[in-house]
Amino acid sequence: MIAAEQRRFWGWGNEGAGPDADHSAGITRSLEKRFGRPLELIPEPRAEDLAFPEPRVTAPAALAPLCTDRPRERARHTYGCAFRDVVRALRGQYENPPDLVAFPRDERDVTALLAWCADAGLAAIPYGGGSSVVGGVEARGCDGHRGILSIDLSRLNRVLEIDRTSRAARIQAGILGPALEDALRPHGLTLRHFPQSFEFSSLGGWIATRAGGHYATLYTHIDDFVESLRVVTPRGTLESRRLPGSGAGPSPDRLFLGSEGTLGIVVEAWLRLQDRPSLRASASVQFPGAGGFLRGAEAVRLLSQTGLFPTNCRLLDAAEARLSGAGAEDAAILVLGFESADHSLDAKMHRALECCRDAGGEVPEGAGATRSDDTAAREGAAGAWRRAFLNAPYVRDVLARAACISETFETAITWDRLESFHASVLGAAQDAVQRICGTGQVSCRFTHVYPDGAAPYFTVVAPGRRGSELEQWDEIKAAVSEVVVREGGTVTHHHAVGRDHRPGYDRQRPDLFAEALRATKRTFDPGGILNPGVLIDP
Repeated sequence: MIAAEQRRFWGWGNEGAGPDADHSAGITRSLEKRFGRPLELIPEPRAEDLAFPEPRVTAPAALAPLCTDRPRERARHTYGCAFRDVVRALRGQYENPPDLVAFPRDERDVTALLAWCADAGLAAIPYGGGSSVVGGVEARGCDGHRGILSIDLSRLNRVLEIDRTSRAARIQAGILGPALEDALRPHGLTLRHFPQSFEFSSLGGWIATRAGGHYATLYTHIDDFVESLRVVTPRGTLESRRLPGSGAGPSPDRLFLGSEGTLGIVVEAWLRLQDRPSLRASASVQFPGAGGFLRGAEAVRLLSQTGLFPTNCRLLDAAEARLSGAGAEDAAILVLGFESADHSLDAKMHRALECCRDAGGEVPEGAGATRSDDTAAREGAAGAWRRAFLNAPYVRDVLARAACISETFETAITWDRLESFHASVLGAAQDAVQRICGTGQVSCRFTHVYPDGAAPYFTVVAPGRRGSELEQWDEIKAAVSEVVVREGGTVTHHHAVGRDHRPGYDRQRPDLFAEALRATKRTFDPGGILNPGVLIDP
């Protein structure tokens, strides 16, 4: 497990990781050239400069060994890793910091901490890896509580049991992605759930936010892997029955999947696993010209409806391809891949490339051969996109230091509405960026695809005004969110609701369902202590 002291308290990843000083300066110079404006790269904040008010509460003697009020930990647990979070941390602007951070060692500690919060009137904010980009771990809206306790589950970090016959494992919720895969590797198993935040996000966080992962088709969300859950609530602990499937009424697992720490704290889960893939095939297909992205979208639609279920099926528009280094021409790029543990992929890739050609795609000679390693996924356009994808959060922090807005928003829409929806959302984002920032770039890619639709993911990069970056981004986000909701898209496909997406979520969900959710909240959390303000009001 990554030691907490190694993690940055103000941004993404580990201390000392990401672009060094020279690389950061180079990124800044390239942005100055792109935007035609001078930019100032401010230094990273220092932990020794942190200052917080004294905690408003004192932990009971039995729980005191689990808790800390160290400024660095309070800072690290105040925010997630969104652009808004990084900018405020760079300014030393810590709003609503936790009074204490608790590190429970087991389920009994979680139960005791929730009991204390209920008795003392404290807000309890569950914390996994801290990678939320929607205000999911920020204690905004907790004014009615006597204090704030951040409950960090990082010590619940073990794989407890493996059922090799059924290909499943019982796993504690605080384990981070790399440690989880390391524990499964000796058994020849894998979860194969790799969100961009994989290195610094936890199993419990994935479950609580219904995170999207590695697979572009079929197994797109963590939901697909959950076999059963064990959850601690202020009213008691519950565990669903471990089964491959059941038609016995509404699923208790589904109730907690996506509940974002408002109904209880997931402490364990049985997860469906897979054999580790040993064969891979990948290809990059170009769709040149002004209509390239839409022709690529048609290829993706055909692919999604064939039943081939490619592992990777990410379509990048020309701007996204250039931004990631996957393409230099005016062409959309489809990054396509298959993987398997036991059979050749040649037939699947052959048929997939036929679909791409039918939609006007240009397929390189010899593309898509099955290999017994992942070399193909690390070469060419696919490799360039993969590297850019993994490095993006570190680069985003550099851009924030240069007062550049660098943020994303994602949604989903059915195929019949995709063309008009994409045009409306992209146009709204470009207009807002131009009006608010004067210049900038908006790009789009597909992260996940389904037989009935796709999940477009938009990236905004624009020069901001030092001191006004948050207000500028909020204005851009509001303009885009209005169009997304109006045109029938979802306010979030895989980034969760948190506090930032509440306005759009309130409009998207049916009113009667909101009433049922509030009643469920009262049942599990009668004191309203768990993550107040997320999904529903206290």
